[in-house]
Amino acid sequence: MQTEKLKLPNVTLAAMTSVNLYETIKAIEYSMRGIEFGEVVLITHRKPLFLPKGIHYKHTSRLKDIDAFNYKMVYELAEHIDTDYVLLVHYDGFVVHPESWRDEFLAYDYIGSPWPLPTEEHDYRDAKGEICRVGNSVSIRSRKLLAFPKQAGLKWERLADGSYNEDVFLCCKYKNVIEDAGMRFAPIEVAKYFGHELMIPEVMDIEKPFLFHKWRGRNAQYPQFKNPWKVRWQKVKDVIRPLLFYRRFRKKT
Repeated sequence: MQTEKLKLPNVTLAAMTSVNLYETIKAIEYSMRGIEFGEVVLITHRKPLFLPKGIHYKHTSRLKDIDAFNYKMVYELAEHIDTDYVLLVHYDGFVVHPESWRDEFLAYDYIGSPWPLPTEEHDYRDAKGEICRVGNSVSIRSRKLLAFPKQAGLKWERLADGSYNEDVFLCCKYKNVIEDAGMRFAPIEVAKYFGHELMIPEVMDIEKPFLFHKWRGRNAQYPQFKNPWKVRWQKVKDVIRPLLFYRRFRKKT
């Protein structure tokens, strides 16, 4: 008996990347199981030849490194989203239990997986010094929040640890500014049903989160998609490497 699909017409399923395209597309497809989104988009620098039907290509310049990714996630993503919300996934983080969807996830402008309690003074804290317990780049964000950093002129600068992590930028550094503009971040009591990244005590009573990020702990059970061409090339390199080593060794002796 076929179960009716969950319909989320005001949510775009999206991924932004210039690497691991095969794996990312597979993660998008997996996230589409049992769910009808308003739109499904892959934001990248070149349209893949193997892009499946139902996934729309949207162009961005090549993401040369992780810093470029973080910047575009903060200041450019809104340009590619036409619905009220976006659900962001990665090749290593996507929807695994569509049956665990809760409508209350859309009551917030940002919901991601819970973070652990910080071990350093500057970690996971907002401008007031209060601990931030929910973030993660694999998340749902409202279009209002996507547009806010550029509209408000939020300054792009390194975080206290020297990084440019876009989720910490939004969920910690400028959390108070975003909240003062009328937006809401999900509390950990709701976020633990949404996603799991780290196996912290607060999530251990939830066996089936809506999505996951990273194959840590219980998350190791979820699919890891591998590009078959990469697998074949790795096998070739494994064969060639000992031969090259042997040739160098013979020349030295």
